[in-house]
Amino acid sequence: MSDSELERFKAARTTALFRLDLISKGAQITYDDGTPVDMASEKARLEDVVADMDRRIARLELATAKAPPGPLH
Repeated sequence: MSDSELERFKAARTTALFRLDLISKGAQITYDDGTPVDMASEKARLEDVVADMDRRIARLELATAKAPPGPLH
């Protein structure tokens, strides 16, 4: 994964955290047909997504830190 891909992944994590913050402040989401989204389930789903992203980011950063420097051109 390139640095720009890692940065986009971190940005996606930030978006998920922002949505969790909105949910904690009482935000309500509805589907296109007006049916309300179960916010407790959405909160749990986003918490799982953020935890997974945290693990992936940590692994990627560790791998990047351990990777030998590339050849100089």
